[in-house]
Parts: sequence; structure tokens; C-alpha cells
Amino acid sequence: MNTSKDRMTIFKNAMANYPTGVSIVTTVDEDQAPVGLTVNSFASVSIDPLLVLWSIDRNVSTYEPFSKTDKFAVNILREDQDEIAYLFASKEDDRFAHCKWYESKNGLPIIQNAIATLQCKLYKQVQAGDHLTLIGEVTDISANDQPPLLYHGRKLGPFPSTFHQD
Repeated sequence: MNTSKDRMTIFKNAMANYPTGVSIVTTVDEDQAPVGLTVNSFASVSIDPLLVLWSIDRNVSTYEPFSKTDKFAVNILREDQDEIAYLFASKEDDRFAHCKWYESKNGLPIIQNAIATLQCKLYKQVQAGDHLTLIGEVTDISANDQPPLLYHGRKLGPFPSTFHQD
């Protein structure tokens, strides 16, 4: 039988072997300053209404503003935006000073040139273990048809050009 530590290691390795897209989730804090972090725990939930979810570790520096927000934006990154993904995964205090972004009409920070941005109002929060899951109702969408940035094996990389070949 596996120990708890063994199961945790096996779980982390299994999740690292599951390829995902990479997003930066953004909001503003109580002083209206932009806040954001890199996530790969993003998924669609519902078409009617349009719902998405993502999760945040309760121990990260951006937890408090996200736990108190009533809106957020999910910026799905383009295959060449790995530097921005690393920036928003770092401990850098002023992440927005080092990337191109703008404020939306909804008052949310939007990462420039993302392949899609879903602006959301908070639908529900769910405490789940050491994470908080935020479910958002999509209120505004912009998207284009460019290849996404992927996360696999604890590395970031472009979408394989051979994936859609017959």
C-alpha cells in the first residue's frame, strides 16, 4: 500500500503528464490595482449559462484578492507567450509592469495578444482541500484562431504542428 507521501508524488507526476493549456487569470484588488497569476487548472463547466472554473492554492500571494473578487478574466495564452506565463508564475511583485495589458470596459486587466479572453462575474466559490475553486459566468468573450501555449511534464511549449495533420 502506498503511503500518503507516495500517493501525493504519484498524483503530482500523473497531473504533470496531463497536457493542458495555459492561462493567466486577472482581477483587481480592493485598491483597483491589477492582480494576476498563471494557471493550468482552467476548464469549461456549462454552455447554458456560460460557466468556466479555475482553482487557486490558498498559500499563494494572490489568494486574498481572488478570494474577495466578484469578477475576473481568464486570458488563454498564445504559443509564444511562455515568458508572460513564467512572469505571472513568479514571485515578481509588479507583474503588470513587465507585460503589455490594458483595462477592459469591465474594469479588468486584460493580457494583450492572448488567443482568448473570457471576462467573468463570480458565479460561485467552492473550498476544495488546499485550493479555492472559482466558477465564473462569462459576460464578455474575445477570441482568435491562433495556436495555444501548452503545459506538459512541468514544461511550457507550443502546440505541435503535426497534431491536426491527416
